[in-house]
Amino acid sequence: MLSKKRIKEAESNFKSYLTEGLIKKEKFRKQVFDTYMKNYQESIRLLNFIDKNKISYLWEIVVAYYSMFYIANAFLYKLGYKIGNKIVHKVTADALIVLARKRLKESIIEDFDSVQQEALEFASTKADEVISSFDKERVKRNIFQYGMHEEIKESKAKTSFKRAIEFCNEIMKLLE
Repeated sequence: MLSKKRIKEAESNFKSYLTEGLIKKEKFRKQVFDTYMKNYQESIRLLNFIDKNKISYLWEIVVAYYSMFYIANAFLYKLGYKIGNKIVHKVTADALIVLARKRLKESIIEDFDSVQQEALEFASTKADEVISSFDKERVKRNIFQYGMHEEIKESKAKTSFKRAIEFCNEIMKLLE
């Protein structure tokens, strides 16, 4: 769940990123978008392969995160924003909070329009969870990659797999 503090931080950071050029408005070029989508699709295929064959919990988490990262950047790019070359993961996380939360809520509400009030509450929570999952995986990938005990890795890898699939499916709906 995204806290109000985290949302405000992202909104403030996003404004700074625009000023500093860490994220820029850019005219849509199909080749750039297709590259993000190709990298996302390749990451998902690899994630499924790693999970199915139990190759590496470390790389399951890393690839799960990158599948989310690439589709997130495809989504942001489709909205007209291109992430720069510095602190790209943090910029992407903050940009998702600012630019995707509301759209995700609306998309999720459409999926649950028969139960309006419950859907509004659920959609708000669900949208925050989807966006928050990117942030959680970004942090976990760093911790996991550089210092976690082996016995914890399998459980963390399964969580990453589930989050990546859910995140990518929700963002894909926004891209359609």
